[in-house]
Order: sequence, then C-alpha cells, then structure tokens
Amino acid sequence: MRSGTGSVAVVGGSIAGCAFATAAARAGAAEVVVLERTGGRLADRGVGLCVHDDRAVELRASGALPEGIAAHRLERRRWVVRDPEAGAAGRLIWEQPFPFHSYHWGQLWRGLREAVPDAVVYRQGETVTGVAGDGEVRLAGGGAERYDLVVGADGYRSVVRAAVCPESRPHYAGYVCWRGNLDAGLLPAGAVDPHPEAVTTVCFPGGTCVVYRIPGPDGPRVNWVLYAPPPRDGGLRYDDPTSFPPGGLTPELTEHLGALLEREFPPYWGRALAMTDPRDTFVQPIYDLETARTTAGRLLLAGDAASVVRPHNTSGAAKALQDATAFAEGWRRADSVEELLRGYEGVRGGAGRELVALARRLGRAQVERTPAWADMSRDEVAAWWQGQLAGVPGIGGQSMTR
Repeated sequence: MRSGTGSVAVVGGSIAGCAFATAAARAGAAEVVVLERTGGRLADRGVGLCVHDDRAVELRASGALPEGIAAHRLERRRWVVRDPEAGAAGRLIWEQPFPFHSYHWGQLWRGLREAVPDAVVYRQGETVTGVAGDGEVRLAGGGAERYDLVVGADGYRSVVRAAVCPESRPHYAGYVCWRGNLDAGLLPAGAVDPHPEAVTTVCFPGGTCVVYRIPGPDGPRVNWVLYAPPPRDGGLRYDDPTSFPPGGLTPELTEHLGALLEREFPPYWGRALAMTDPRDTFVQPIYDLETARTTAGRLLLAGDAASVVRPHNTSGAAKALQDATAFAEGWRRADSVEELLRGYEGVRGGAGRELVALARRLGRAQVERTPAWADMSRDEVAAWWQGQLAGVPGIGGQSMTR
C-alpha cells in the first residue's frame, strides 16, 4: 500500500505486538497505535525461550529480530533417564544436534520494544473489551476508536480472535507445564553444570523436563520446563486457560512438585530444580488451539492469538516474528487492506495449523504416551523422534521460503 496511508491498531504489546507495530510503521502506515492492557513492566517476565539458528538468520535479515539482544548458544540436546548405576546426572540415552539460541523473555521483549519506531504510540494500561469487523476498537473506559486495520496480538485469550473466529476455543491437552528458572550460580554445591551448551531433557514415565541456560539480567540462569499429568487436588481449573503465577503455588502444588523431582529425576537435576525460588516457579495447564482463518473484515490475528501451540515445538517467538515479517512484506505489495489480508491468510494461516499439529504429536509422545525410555537403544530413540516429526524437518518452526 502507498506509504503514509492507513491507520493500524495493535491489540497487545508483548513480543508479537512490538514486532507488528515495528513492521507496520516501517512498511509505511500513517498511524500505528499499540494498546497494551498491562500497566506494569513486561520486561520483568523471566521465563526462557529459544529460537532456531536458521529462523534467527532469516528474521535478522528481515529486520524482525534486532541485533544485540543477549542470547545463549545451544548446540545439542541430551536425553537422560534416572539410573542409580549411572551417577547423579543420569544415564544418556540419546543426543541430537540442537542449533538454537536461548533468550530471557524480558530481555527479548525489551530489545523488540526499543526497536519500535518513535512514531508508534504505545499506550499501556489500555484494555480492549471488544472489536468489530469494520475496525472499531472498544475500550474498557467506555470509548471506541476506529482504525483501517486491527491486529490481534493479544495472546491465547485474544479478544480479537473472538471476533474473527468465535467458534475457536482453547482445548486442554490433559497435562500441565511447570516452569521455573534459577541463578546458575546456585547449582548444587561442589558441582558444575556439565553441559552448559546443551539442552538436557529428563525423561520419566508420563512426562519430560527440558532444562537449559538463558542469559539473565544479573548473569546466567537455568531455565526449566516440566510436563507431567496434573496433581489430583492441586486446585487447577481445566475449563479455561489459567495458571498459578510465579509465587502463587499452593502448598499442595509445591509438595507435588517436590515429590516428582525426588522420585523421577536423576539426583543432580532433581536437586538443582528444587532450589528454584517459589517466586520464580509457576504451573499452567497445557492447551492448544487452531483457527480456520486468521483474518476477517479489517481484523488480523498474530502470534498466539492466531494459534496456541504446545511449547514442545520451541517455535512461539519465531512464529510471531515470522507473522510480522509476512505482514510487512504483504503491506508493501498490496494495493488495499483487503488485498493485504488475503495475502496474509494465504501465507500464514496454514503455518499456524501445521505447528499445532506437530506440537500435538510431540505432546502425545513425550507426555501422554511415553515409551519405556530406559529400555530403548539410541537407534530406537532416534527412530521414535523421527516418528513424531512425521516428515517435518525439525522443531523450531519452518522457513518462510520453503
């Protein structure tokens, strides 16, 4: 579209929201406004995430991933099981290449936020209660504003998705995800993380736990993500996406996690994760969601608003930045908003559904129907992994140029 035309509202100001605001402004939108409901500091979110090296190269070339954001290089993934005869760190059952870099969520967001052009109006504490297909945005204060295009970058509880795909609802996967991170300097006394460049996946009946380093504001941290069936009496709800935020675990949940670490984990990793401060630990049921469409009227869905993917796929951040890249490219080619939306749906609609399908296979194999890990040879584990991929080259998302 012609530079200097069109007004864009981006609902949500986290990773996807910042990326889309930057993309719209650089593509030539006359007005870009970000409406972020949170009034606090988004940069305080301390969870880790990873981006595949190949995706990072593409995203830097497009300008969607700014240079200079702190990242930790990862090279391989080690799959281990508890084995009293193998030592405290467990027994290695398989190792695979893992060409990723890990990030601290808050530092990645800060880098994206700082890259947003000054012309963009970023309004925090602005809650959007509803949108309409003609570009109307309704605010919690009672007012309404109209834009040529409204981007839903408002996550898995998306208000914009409710207007684009009212029939789409998150589906509970049947298990939960525990998350935490701790100062790498607090690893068990007398021990040193033996593989700082590796992702360690602890395997046990009914679940897995992924452990890896991330850069932190005050030095390296150890980030972990544990998937397992939920405790029977943990107080979690499964009818709607919810979680116990950091510092909000009940005594029952804390006790359940401690027992799981002691019973199923190699001693080294169990002790390490048990040292996580309760203020840095939370639990959430796992959901997924796919949409039949990503656009309607003058509305467009981005990131988690368009598809909720189980975290096994390690693709969330890359997918959001790829969505923004496709949006910017489509804006420059299109002659109208309608043409832009048709092109975006054609490029990104199927991508989200493919990620959901892969993550479901990964979840079934790594949590819902776990194999007898300890009895498998390395060749058997490798074949099991390829069975999950079902022809997909790997995790972390796929190239936009395929």
